[in-house]
Amino acid sequence: MNDETKQKINERYERELNKGERFWPDSIFKDLIVSLGLFVLLIILATFVGVPAEPKADPSDTSYLPRPEWYFLFLFKFLAIYGQIPVLGKIEWVATVVIPGVAVGLLTLLPFIERRPDRHYVKRILPISIMIIMVVGIVLLTLTSEVPTVAADGSKLLGILQAVSGLVIPTLAYILLVSMPYIFKSSDRSMVATSMGVTTGLACVLMIVISTVVLVLHSKSVAQEAETAVEEPIVATTLVDQIVAGQDLYAVNCTECHGEDGSVAVIEGVEGLEGEEITPINSKDVLYTITDSAMYEVIAYGRPNAGMTPFGKAYGGELSKSEIDYMITFMRYMWDDRFEAPKIKPLFPALVDGEVPSYDVHIQPIVKRYCVSCHRAGKTNNNYLMTSYEEILTTGDNADKNIIPGDETSYLLQVIQEQPIMDPEKPDEEMIRVMPLTNPLKPNVVDVFIRWIMNGMPQTAEDAAKLSVTPTPAP
Repeated sequence: MNDETKQKINERYERELNKGERFWPDSIFKDLIVSLGLFVLLIILATFVGVPAEPKADPSDTSYLPRPEWYFLFLFKFLAIYGQIPVLGKIEWVATVVIPGVAVGLLTLLPFIERRPDRHYVKRILPISIMIIMVVGIVLLTLTSEVPTVAADGSKLLGILQAVSGLVIPTLAYILLVSMPYIFKSSDRSMVATSMGVTTGLACVLMIVISTVVLVLHSKSVAQEAETAVEEPIVATTLVDQIVAGQDLYAVNCTECHGEDGSVAVIEGVEGLEGEEITPINSKDVLYTITDSAMYEVIAYGRPNAGMTPFGKAYGGELSKSEIDYMITFMRYMWDDRFEAPKIKPLFPALVDGEVPSYDVHIQPIVKRYCVSCHRAGKTNNNYLMTSYEEILTTGDNADKNIIPGDETSYLLQVIQEQPIMDPEKPDEEMIRVMPLTNPLKPNVVDVFIRWIMNGMPQTAEDAAKLSVTPTPAP
């Protein structure tokens, strides 16, 4: 700072001082008034608005999924769009450590870096421009934080637009702003300031326009999903109905990994998770320590790092909120010994001597409970599907041997009786493993399958009744 600048500053200070504005008591008094106003505002907000209460922290709850506070949403969104770029995604530590560290470091060191006494914005256009773009970017990233980078239909358009708005445009703008003093060396300061102002304005406008497009497209997508969604009927009104509905849902979605009773500790037969050790979800370690709300979050959000995909509809799954609640009710009343389970009717009617079971009455509920979790589209199952009567009879790589009317050597009968099918080309290897992979079927369930197949596999109760033999009453 030269002597002329110092003299100007001292003269200005003397003029302001002569006007009567002093730090004490004038400025201090104003600060006290503003602070008092803010304090009163906080008291009013805390009294009449408040913050919704949350469950107490549970250190033993390993299922808790942390959520960033609103003032950190921009950073988490930045990490999301940064990670979707293939090259940058491999060096994620740059976004999690280096970039935030550099930003905080620059803000901390700014008073030491920028020491010019000039206060006019034209003479400080570079830091002002950088700060404007940064603030606009933070606001836009916060507003778009709820927009997924990949749409439910697999489209990546929203992710690309967000990456352009939140990453590409700001980066290019920063590079241009820093380069302009060197690009326009021969020009006067006003020319450089104008160029920086135009660059800043154009970058902000583009970021705002693209982010607006992202929000509009996302809102339309949500509206379309709401229009096409069928209003969920009230299926389960009583506790028993809720437990039964939850058991059916659990059987379809969870049995493959956790077993019919949640006792599986090592996953078998699930591609990508073979041999994975897990905590049995019917154990006290889980049921006693995880609340219903935490259990809901685990089911709805999944655990992608552990191979568990989301099941909630809002996160790309198939289950509604009430369906997840039914599953939780089932697990509580059937596995948690702190809950007294009501009387549940049997899965299928008991068979008497000579009675032939039917698909509609006996086989369908058994298959839904024990088989469909694995034997449906999209699963590794030798292409053998069991979601309908026709699929059971006609699908599979070994369709001609899987199920044969009246033949006790049918593959299905062998594997459910714990007899694996060996590979004829490699006699020491199993071609079809024992089913189910978790726990063997109960004897009465196996008996139903045997009777059904050996009597021609009738579909309806009427067809089965025609094949049944009425026992002769004892004299």
